[in-house]
Amino acid sequence: MKIVYLAKGKVHLLEDGKAPKVIESKFGQTVRDRAVRIIQRDAWKNEGSGARFMSGRLLWGDAGRDPAEMRIAVKSLSRSPESDRLLYALETDDMGGIFSVSTCDLEEQRLFHHAKYFVEHLCAAPGHGLIACAVRNRGGTANIAIMKADGSDLKEVTEGDSVDLAPSWMPGRPMELLFQSAGVGRDSAGIYRDLGPFSICSLDLTRGEIVSLAENPRCDFLGPRMSEDGALFYISRPYKPAAPAASPLQAFKDFLLFPFRLLFAVFQWLNFFTARYTGRPLTTAGGPRKEGADIRQMMIWGNLINANEAIRAKYRDTGEVPGLVPATWQLVREKAGHREVLAKGVLSYDLCVDGSIVYTNGNAIYRREPEGNCRKLHVDDGIEQVIDMVDLNS
Repeated sequence: MKIVYLAKGKVHLLEDGKAPKVIESKFGQTVRDRAVRIIQRDAWKNEGSGARFMSGRLLWGDAGRDPAEMRIAVKSLSRSPESDRLLYALETDDMGGIFSVSTCDLEEQRLFHHAKYFVEHLCAAPGHGLIACAVRNRGGTANIAIMKADGSDLKEVTEGDSVDLAPSWMPGRPMELLFQSAGVGRDSAGIYRDLGPFSICSLDLTRGEIVSLAENPRCDFLGPRMSEDGALFYISRPYKPAAPAASPLQAFKDFLLFPFRLLFAVFQWLNFFTARYTGRPLTTAGGPRKEGADIRQMMIWGNLINANEAIRAKYRDTGEVPGLVPATWQLVREKAGHREVLAKGVLSYDLCVDGSIVYTNGNAIYRREPEGNCRKLHVDDGIEQVIDMVDLNS
């Protein structure tokens, strides 16, 4: 067993007979160390009565900000075309990049980084030197992009007012991709309102053709993969629009609460200026700021999910590991019109070379054997992605 998983923005390596090991990003630590040196060097500028007139962003962060609070998180993992190497996408407040690291000696190599592009959902192509990824745009859209294995020649291959994520290469078709796509809904003023259901599409890079393979107006289809025998795998979950239909009862409730909401807004406005010029807020309700990552909310598959921590207490004494997503998130295998649900409560999965499947419910990692037997491999909090690191060429 050699599994790599992403939890709370950090990469973990899980091997047989060994304790899980965190793979730290040396580049991320370099970014944080540089911010510390900049703040120490410019500390005199942010002290005294003239400090409030100093503004502007430094290269790696805001002046005066605690480097420990900088957001430096891994967003996506993928096997590398090279044996025993892992690709990961790193994101900070100001830039995004792609890095390669050896799972043996942890030697790190920078492939790509840019302040303009924030990449995620990496997928390396076995057999040839291309990497597929998703590039997020400022307007709320996302496109599929490809680059060479050395991180050069990034090129977006989809476009339009949509969110295209989770590309994966089709076995035996070196220039064809699978990906999930959802249309963006906007009002007459062009303001983002909602996201449609995710469907699964294929893209022929040679001919530039996109074909819809699976769609359902009541479901999201996420994380498509295809096995060597042509079976299509994906996660199916119920589609929930971000903006539910308005009801007369809700409109009446909003009317009654309008004065209280207006007063609350005025109070918050006064509270901001009081804290800004006196250093003390009008209220101390709410307690101190929590340290560390908050796993109650996670951005998964382009959507924010709420992980209910209360359910953990319910199963604490039973030995079961509750998931971060409900049982309606189902891992599906589809071939020749036959649809089979393989597992329920699945947040992320990966196809293994021996025909088994590694998947996670967000708090535990499982392996489903080709015969259908499942066994629990590991337990951790806030697992976002899991991949099997068995050499594809072995």
